[in-house]
Amino acid sequence: MSHPKYLYVSLMPESLVASHLAPEEFGAYVATGSKKRARGQAIFFKLTDAHAGGLLTPDHVRRMDERHPRRSLYLSIYRVLERTPIEAFESAHLTTDDGRVLTLKPAPYVPAAGPRFHLYQEFCPVTPRVVSSLEPREFAARITDPAEPVSLPALVFAELQLGRLGDDPEAADTNNLPYPNLEHLRDCLRELRLKHGKPTKTVIRYLQQDVLFRTLTGGLCLAAAGGQFAWFPMPAQEELEIHHFPWWRSALRSFGA
Repeated sequence: MSHPKYLYVSLMPESLVASHLAPEEFGAYVATGSKKRARGQAIFFKLTDAHAGGLLTPDHVRRMDERHPRRSLYLSIYRVLERTPIEAFESAHLTTDDGRVLTLKPAPYVPAAGPRFHLYQEFCPVTPRVVSSLEPREFAARITDPAEPVSLPALVFAELQLGRLGDDPEAADTNNLPYPNLEHLRDCLRELRLKHGKPTKTVIRYLQQDVLFRTLTGGLCLAAAGGQFAWFPMPAQEELEIHHFPWWRSALRSFGA
């Protein structure tokens, strides 16, 4: 029997998947490979070999071989993120709807001298889009703090570009922002500015379509209760254009919100 080499946590939808496919092949398969599945983006993490080895059983191997030696096998579709130790996440992978994969490696988190306000897209286990006065690590700590009235045991999210709105909700030059209903976004930022004791405000309750990867700024953030935090930084735009051009070109062509 051929042992599956990879274990992934997929976010869209949340699931734990064993596979013989390397990240680039797995991303392409998830985004475009099945005729039964609509074409679409994918975001997933590769788990460490040590963690995979502790979870994959002989029964999993047998079931994969019965299906097809190169197919993938869902191991779980419930509370996967919170049940996976944060140190087991080896790399993050952003896949465009035509199967191009960008790999992000973890790095020590470096707070940036960012704007006054931030726009965050949550990916798993919930998918609202929110504005916040908290920088990414502060936002992560608050939303995974069980002492808060509403909290999550774990969360994957990313910061999206706000441009001049990040400092001034009344800024006029916002033509480069691709988000629908900019006036509603402005209203959320205005409310955040006026209510100093309220650090977050929901803009959209549910992610209704693909996210424009080109709007991601900073990187992908993974948070867990107890102040645990991992950061998978995005390459600079110049690096994307030079070293990851096929992915970047695909990201620029994609439609989303």
